[in-house]
Amino acid sequence: MPNPAIIRDDVHRLAEACSDSGADFQRVAARLLKGQRRLTRFFEQNVGALGGQSGEVALYMYAVILRILEQYGGRMRKVPGAAIHAASDRVNQAAADLVPFDADFPARVRAVDWRAQPHILDECLWALFERDEKEEGEVDVEHEQGALLFLLLWVATEALDDSWSSPDA
Repeated sequence: MPNPAIIRDDVHRLAEACSDSGADFQRVAARLLKGQRRLTRFFEQNVGALGGQSGEVALYMYAVILRILEQYGGRMRKVPGAAIHAASDRVNQAAADLVPFDADFPARVRAVDWRAQPHILDECLWALFERDEKEEGEVDVEHEQGALLFLLLWVATEALDDSWSSPDA
C-alpha cells in the first residue's frame, strides 16, 4: 500500500530548493544516488537509451525525487530488486493505455488513480511538459523523450515509495 501522498505545495517547495541550490545540489545528488545503488544502476541502464541531455535531465530529476523524500522525513531503506521489478511491471502495464506521447499524455497519466506519490509525479509532468518558462541552462525535451523519461521516473517513484516509511504513516 502506498504511503500517504506528500502535499503538493511541499513537493514543489522542496523541488525548487534543489534547483535554487545550484552547484551545491550536485554533491547532495551524488550522495543520494550512491545511497540507492541498485535503483540508480537500473535507472542509469534504462536512461542510457535516451542519450545526451535527456539522460542528464532524467538523472537530475531522479536525484530531486530522492531529495524530496529525504527532506520530507521518514525512513528510507535501500530499494530491493524485487521492488524495482514490481514497479516496472506496474508502470509498463499502465503505459499501454497512455500512448500516444502527445500533449494529452500528462492528463492520461493523472487519470491513473493508483500512482504512488502523485504530487511528485505531477511535479515531474509539470517540469517536462507544462512549464512555460525555461530558466537559463534548462533543457527542452521532446514529447516522446519526455514521456519515456517520465515513465522511468514513475518506476523510480513507485519503487522508492515501496521502500520509504513516511513520517505520517
